[in-house]
Amino acid sequence: MFSRFMKFTVSRIQQRALGYVFNGLRRSFGEKLRQKSIGPAPIYIAALWGINKKKDDDKSLTNKELLLAKADALFDQEEYHEIYKLLKGYKENRDVEILWRLSRTLYKMSKLEKKESEAKKLIYEAYDLINLALEIKEDHWAVHKWVAILLNDKTNYEGTKIKIKELNNIKQHMLRASELNPKDATTLYLLGNWCYQVTDLPWFQRKIVSTIFSEPPTSTFEEALQYFEKAEHVDPNFYGHNLLMLGKTYLKLNKKEDAMKYLKLASEYPAKNDDDQEAKQEAQKILNNL
Repeated sequence: MFSRFMKFTVSRIQQRALGYVFNGLRRSFGEKLRQKSIGPAPIYIAALWGINKKKDDDKSLTNKELLLAKADALFDQEEYHEIYKLLKGYKENRDVEILWRLSRTLYKMSKLEKKESEAKKLIYEAYDLINLALEIKEDHWAVHKWVAILLNDKTNYEGTKIKIKELNNIKQHMLRASELNPKDATTLYLLGNWCYQVTDLPWFQRKIVSTIFSEPPTSTFEEALQYFEKAEHVDPNFYGHNLLMLGKTYLKLNKKEDAMKYLKLASEYPAKNDDDQEAKQEAQKILNNL
């Protein structure tokens, strides 16, 4: 387990100032993080990939592919507990493809957990697994993506000082994920959201942050826009919140016509879940006020 950090106390006004950016990031990381499956799942797996299989055993590779396909299909169906039961026996294999999927699953399970103490345990377990995966293979895009996501969630339990300290580290992992896989739209969306939330911190709150920390994170709305646009280029209309953020960012840049275009698209986005509906409602509210 990772060592626990000492608690850091700030005044209420400082907490409000710093909380502005972190609440935005927490929301962005808590939104739907899509990961497409690698193919249709089989109804059953005849012989699962085993610990003692040789690397050059063609059959073991086939069984592993089936295992991962089933896990990915279950993820698309939001059957997270079933994925955990399917993969937990393979943690000792030290296989990166298993480890990052287990981490992703534990993250999703934590969002469904009603007890904060249990959710915390799941996040810490996921964080340990994804860091093991990082030690094994540094150049895996999904590993860096989930290091960023889980590090962000882990800091929720560790105080404001740790949050601000890790923000740049979180961004660096997202950048590395995007470098390794430029076609993953959700990583680009997360980068855009990071930039937007950091930039949107009001000046008086930023001044408070600067009095506490020597090197606070910085960005621009232009940088945020670049990531949201790249995400949309990679996978058009993949996510209602990306359309919403495009609209909000264009507003920040005083480009009302472009903003209205994307806000309208977000307001008309077909809602498949509460997350989609939230984006639709916020977009419509902004349009009504323009």
